[in-house]
Amino acid sequence: MILQFYVDDLIKSALLEDINYIDSTTDLLIDENEISNAYFIAKDDGVISGLDVAIRVFELLDNEVKTTKYFKDGDVVSKGDKIADFMGKTRALLKGERTALNILQHMSGISTYTSHCVELIKGTAASIADTRKTLPGLRALQKYAVMMGGGKNHRYNLSDAAMIKDNHIEAYGSITGAVNALRQKAGHMLKIEVETRNLDELREALQVKADVIMLDNMDCDTMRMAVKINNSQAKLEASGNITMDNIRQVAQTGVDIISLGALTHSVKAFDISMRIDSSK
Repeated sequence: MILQFYVDDLIKSALLEDINYIDSTTDLLIDENEISNAYFIAKDDGVISGLDVAIRVFELLDNEVKTTKYFKDGDVVSKGDKIADFMGKTRALLKGERTALNILQHMSGISTYTSHCVELIKGTAASIADTRKTLPGLRALQKYAVMMGGGKNHRYNLSDAAMIKDNHIEAYGSITGAVNALRQKAGHMLKIEVETRNLDELREALQVKADVIMLDNMDCDTMRMAVKINNSQAKLEASGNITMDNIRQVAQTGVDIISLGALTHSVKAFDISMRIDSSK
């Protein structure tokens, strides 16, 4: 799903950052012709994501590396599961280990956390979505990982849709004025979302027919009232102060979307190791 040149450029930048011009341990210790077997092993239960990207790290370092995958992105793994086997130049495997694991652990962490959130709201009409709170340069990988965990993507960048946030409203003067001014200039394909902080702002956003309305930092009682007032006119997105402890209560208010920056900006890495197989 992700363009190969994007992935390759990202990996090359990461390898250059890590190796610079020499691996002082591997290059001075390991013969350039030595071949080894290695494998990825899960050290926790979760959802795998980024496996092909991690494998590509070794392929860029050794174009003859051979890989056997036992899982694919989006699969659930258990602690102790072997995820993939590799056979290739020992130098390449050792040099790429950290970069490959950094990518695989981070993306799998996102997919695992997203999957937990999706499971918690199961049976409601709401969906889980990410935000633009991503690490610079990694947005496409992070948003892909959200999808592998069963979530959906919010806009990828500022060009995808118009989102009138609180600072836009303060700068322009009002929700009504901002939406009307935007509609005069925007093309017919551009959707407009408005961030609201209370029910009065919600009513104003509905009056000017916003396509999507964000309910920012509202409590569940207020969101239930917002759903009633909205009466299916616009898509409602809940955002702000949503945790694993309250996410189901938020979903049960009747909102359509729950967006969480935590899916990408503060997720815990999934524990995966790479081991050289000395038995072969």
